[in-house]
Amino acid sequence: MGADMVPLITAFTLVLVAELGDKTQLATIMLSSKASSRSVFTGAMLAFFLVDGVSVLLGGRLLDFLPYKWVGLASGLVFISFGLLSLLRNARSVIEIQKASFLKTFSTIFLMELGDKTQLASIALAAEFKSPVIVLVGVMLAFSVVTGTGVLFGSKLLRQLPERYLKTGTALLFIFFGAVFIFNAITIVPVSYTHLRAHETVLD
Repeated sequence: MGADMVPLITAFTLVLVAELGDKTQLATIMLSSKASSRSVFTGAMLAFFLVDGVSVLLGGRLLDFLPYKWVGLASGLVFISFGLLSLLRNARSVIEIQKASFLKTFSTIFLMELGDKTQLASIALAAEFKSPVIVLVGVMLAFSVVTGTGVLFGSKLLRQLPERYLKTGTALLFIFFGAVFIFNAITIVPVSYTHLRAHETVLD
């Protein structure tokens, strides 16, 4: 029983430490300060599962098929567009905001997690322990804690700030992340699954 818990505990601890204060948690904090907490939480968790969860279950082969340079450039442009639209748009109905917040959160976290350190770490852990399902459970538990904390902080504390400050802060955060993604796409060489497996073989 103790040995069976090692992959779960390791995955949970690693992802929890890596994600606390990370850009994805900052994004959920800012999004939940202006939108439905349920929409932000469910949108984020679905994105985490599709990126990190599916990568763990597939053994990381997704990394070999994604053109990360172009994904990074597209993500940067999308984030900058989100930021500019946040500054320009007018107030909308509650239903429209809830629908938009789910889709915006999902797309935001999905793009942020592609090729992120937690995706690579999750893949490496699944390969190391040869227990992808258990690692996946640990990873998703960690994401639920990090996301839940971020949503709680954003909805209970940041929401007390004036609307214009939240609007400007969220917009600037998205524009900043967009610029970082574009810079990384241009300057950083992506890691492939083949490279990860070769590294593991050398370590063995």
